[in-house]
Amino acid sequence: MRWSQLYAPTLRQDPADAEAASHRLLVRAGFVRQLMAGHYSLLPLAVRVRTKVIEVIREEMARIGAQEFVLPAMHPADLWRRSGRWEAMGEEMFRLADRRGADVALGMTHEEVIASVAAELGSYRQLPQLWYQFQTKFRDEPRPRSGLIRVREFTMKDSYSLDLDEAGLDRSFDLHHGAYRRIFERLGIPAIAVEASSGNMGGSDSVEFMCPSEAGEDLVVRCPAGDYAANVEKAVSRLAPVADGPGPDEPERFDTPHARTIEELTVQHGVPADRQIKTLVYVLDGRLTLVLMRGDHALVEQKLADATGAVAVRPAHPEEIVDALGAHPGSLGAVTATLPAGHDLPVLADEALRGRRDMTTGANTDGVHVRGVDIARDIAVERWADLREVRAGEPCPRCGHALEVVSAIEVGHIFKLGRRYTEALGVRVLGPDGSKITPIMGSYGIGVERAIAAIVESHHDEAGIVWPVGVGPFDVAVVLLNPGDEATRSAAEEIYRTLGAAGAEVILDDRDERPGAKFKDVELIGIPYRVTVGKRGVDAGTVEIRTRATGEDATVPIAEAAGHVAELLKG
Repeated sequence: MRWSQLYAPTLRQDPADAEAASHRLLVRAGFVRQLMAGHYSLLPLAVRVRTKVIEVIREEMARIGAQEFVLPAMHPADLWRRSGRWEAMGEEMFRLADRRGADVALGMTHEEVIASVAAELGSYRQLPQLWYQFQTKFRDEPRPRSGLIRVREFTMKDSYSLDLDEAGLDRSFDLHHGAYRRIFERLGIPAIAVEASSGNMGGSDSVEFMCPSEAGEDLVVRCPAGDYAANVEKAVSRLAPVADGPGPDEPERFDTPHARTIEELTVQHGVPADRQIKTLVYVLDGRLTLVLMRGDHALVEQKLADATGAVAVRPAHPEEIVDALGAHPGSLGAVTATLPAGHDLPVLADEALRGRRDMTTGANTDGVHVRGVDIARDIAVERWADLREVRAGEPCPRCGHALEVVSAIEVGHIFKLGRRYTEALGVRVLGPDGSKITPIMGSYGIGVERAIAAIVESHHDEAGIVWPVGVGPFDVAVVLLNPGDEATRSAAEEIYRTLGAAGAEVILDDRDERPGAKFKDVELIGIPYRVTVGKRGVDAGTVEIRTRATGEDATVPIAEAAGHVAELLKG
C-alpha cells in the first residue's frame, strides 16, 4: 500500500466530544467517523485492524474445535416470545414490523436463533457442538458514549456450546475460558477474569474478562494480595461484626420534621448511618417490594434481580410509594407495627442487617422515625440476600486483605446458560438409552470493536496509538524523504518490496509532505516500526529504523534494513 493512495484523514486537533483516549485517537488517526450517536463508520485503517482481531479470535475458536456460522441479524418475535425475552429485553431491543405486519427485532444476541438451529440435532452422538459467528448486533443504548466502547451497532463474536450434561458444559466452558485468555494475550489486552452476574441471559456460572481502564464503565473489585476478582454487581466482602446494645422493649417513635435523608438524620438527631435502616421501594415484575439496606450501604440493582429472579426491576414512582405506604421517601420503614393495615408488601433485607438491634428507620408517617428497632423482632423479613455494593478498603472474602475497586472495560463474557433456551425452543436429542434429553447450553461473547478500543486504551501515548505488533493496520511504514531524489526513491522502493515479499504488512509513505508531518502521522496511527529513507542517509549507505513502542532508533545499512525489521517483527 502506498500512502498516496490511502484514505486516512488524520486530524491535528482532538475532537471536541471525545473523552476516552481510544475515542479521541481513533477519530484523530483516521480510523473511524461517527454517523450518529452510537453508530460509527470504520474507515480503511480500522477495517485492517478489525480483520486482524477477527483472525486471532477465529484461530483460537478453531483451536478448541468450534465451527463458524453466519446467522441472521433480524429475528422473528416468536422466537424471543418463546424464550420469554421479548418483553424482558425492554427498550434496548430494536423492534419493528415488516410489510405484512409481523413483529421482528434486530438481534441483540443469538441464543434463540442457535437453539432453533439446534432443533435439528437428533442424537447424543452429535454432541458436543461448539458454534460461533461474527455478526452485527444492535442495542438501543440510552446513552452511547466513549466512541467504540458503548455503541448501538457493533460486531460480536458470539459462540454457543451444546452438551449432553453438566460435565460436558463444564468442559466447553473451560475451553472457552482458556481460548479467551489466549485471545486477549495475543491482542495485547491486559484482561482479568472476574466473577460476574449472568443478568438477563440467565444461567449459573458467569465470568467477565475486564480490561482495567479509566474509560471503563464497569467497576471491578479485586484483591491485590490474592486471586479474588469480581464485577461490583457480584462482588462480596467481609464486614466487621457489630456489637449492638439490647435497645428498648419495643420501637419508639420520635419526630424528625426536617430529616429526610440518611445524612440529615445523622446530623440533626445523632443517629450514625450504620445504625439506620434505609427502606427502598422497588417494583419487581410488577409487584411493589420493600428493600432494606444499612444506611451507609448502597444497593446493587443487579444483585436484587439475581436474588429474586425478577426480570423487570425498577424503583417505584413517588406516587406508587405514597399510595402504598402513606408517606414519602425519607420517612419509610418496614417495622410491622407501622406498615398500613392489610399491606401486601414483601420485605427483602441485605445480609448486613441480619441480627441487628437498636436500629432506626422511618415510621411511614412524614416527619417521623422509630428507634430501638430489633430486626428479628419487629420486621417480617421474607428473604435475606447479599444486596450491597462492596467498597474499596473492605476485607477480601478469601484472605481479609483490603480490596481495591478499579474501572474497567468488559471485553468478553462467558456464561453457563443451562437449558432455558433449549427447553423453550424444544431442542431434544435421543440419549444412549433412547430417552429424550434436552441439551445444555453455554454462551460466550467478545465485542470486536470494543476490543479494538481496549487495545488503544491500553497502548497509547501523547503522540498517538501504539499498536502491538500483529494488530496494527500495518507492521512497518517506509517513510520516503526527498522523493525527488532518484537514489533515495529507489532505496525506499527496494526496502518496501523486500519487506512485502517477506510477508510484512508495509506501507510506503510516498507523499510530497514535510518530514515532520509524515513522522507525526506514523506516530499518531501507531505503526510499530518506521524505516526512514532520506538522501543524507542513502548517501552514507544507511537508513534509520525506529521502534514506536520504545522510541529507540537504529541506523543500519540499506541492504540489511529489511532483514533487521523482519527480525524485530519476530519479537
